[in-house]
Amino acid sequence: MILPVQSQQRIELIDITAEVQRMLQELPRVSNGICHVFVRHTTAGITINESADPDVCRDLIDWLNRMAPHQAGYRHREGNSDAHIKSSLVGVSASIPIENNRLQLGTWQGIFFCEFDGPRKRSVHIDVLSSPLPMDVHP
Repeated sequence: MILPVQSQQRIELIDITAEVQRMLQELPRVSNGICHVFVRHTTAGITINESADPDVCRDLIDWLNRMAPHQAGYRHREGNSDAHIKSSLVGVSASIPIENNRLQLGTWQGIFFCEFDGPRKRSVHIDVLSSPLPMDVHP
């Protein structure tokens, strides 16, 4: 499944949790399994973090900008080396357990698409692997 995402700023974190859960609900019932979220972009990422307080996202962006500032004498000619570095630091995927057709995120956790070179139209790939056994049963 493909989830389209439109960023509005050069760097932003977009909470996609509700959309991923909605896509899961549209599938035939998945009692147990894994939901894998992946971006095929070298200047974007996926992370799971607190979704209750927007200051967490602002702090993450601030610190990523400190670690990889936009203009820092990079060799890459496109002018977006910082975005490539931020993508490598954050990563491009996350896997979330599914139980009873629901993502098993913590109380405060959300899934975030991380834009580091926007604004752009992007796509997030969602793959669901269903398990015949409950997640807490080990043969």
